[in-house]
Amino acid sequence: MQYQEWLTEWLEAYIQPCAKQRTFTRYQEIVRQHIIPALGLLELEEVTPFAVQRFASELLRSGNLRTGGGLAPNSVNAVITVVQGSLKTAQALGYTAPCGAGQLRRPRPGERKIECLSGTEQKALEQCILQKKQPRLYGILLCLYTGLRLGELLALEWTDFDFARGELHVSRSCYDGRNRDGVFSRITDTPKTVSSVRTVPLPGQLLPLLCEAREASRSVYFISNGERAVPVRSYQRTFRRLQQNLGLPRRGFHSLRHTFATRALECGMDVRTLSEILGHRSPTVTLNRYAHSLPEHKKAMMNRLGSRFPAVE
Repeated sequence: MQYQEWLTEWLEAYIQPCAKQRTFTRYQEIVRQHIIPALGLLELEEVTPFAVQRFASELLRSGNLRTGGGLAPNSVNAVITVVQGSLKTAQALGYTAPCGAGQLRRPRPGERKIECLSGTEQKALEQCILQKKQPRLYGILLCLYTGLRLGELLALEWTDFDFARGELHVSRSCYDGRNRDGVFSRITDTPKTVSSVRTVPLPGQLLPLLCEAREASRSVYFISNGERAVPVRSYQRTFRRLQQNLGLPRRGFHSLRHTFATRALECGMDVRTLSEILGHRSPTVTLNRYAHSLPEHKKAMMNRLGSRFPAVE
């Protein structure tokens, strides 16, 4: 059996029924764009650890289909994960000998750069939104003060808000992609991980604004265009234009989540509480991601500790 034949069967029989639609679509793209062109014509037993290692090295050199340059280490690791998953299943079914996954050397993942707004930039953004009084923009404020992901924000319905308790329940996420019939559309699914299903306390200062938006809304969605839901890319463009109009550096929408986490730590929020609000799997994830991004906060804490040092007479 050729490897490309097995990949097709593996995706349809083992990935599509069990994985999220977004994961299945991503695996399909990796198989179609990278794996089949390089390894697809090999017989299944010819896809050896050495062949995969050489394939990974080539991706690092020239695997970027858009630029012709090297593919990022994180992207190469994603491709290797798909290859290994398919070969492990083939091995379990007795189609191949042990695939030697432990013999592969993965490229070291690049460190994710944490981008967040400065205090001045955040204040300018907030004042602009409050002056415009457009409920569609209130989602940006909500992300700045709850750390919601973009997909979680746009999937919010008014029934997810408990105004009496001052809480928000996150149980869905959405993204723009192709559904199982191949049609490009907005897809709603469960959040990123099990821990992403969570209840987030709302700052009391936001509640009057949110109640005002609810009264004016004609949709079941918190962020809407009339009665219709707003596509992810459309809201990304809205945020981009807002930054341009204010003369702010261009940052991705996810920078709002990073800004929330950074401000929360600066205010003294403990890591476990922040981890639960963000929907991380554990406080360790939160620490690894944000502890290095607060040099001024660290200095302030050390000086506070140093204030206990006895005065020199």
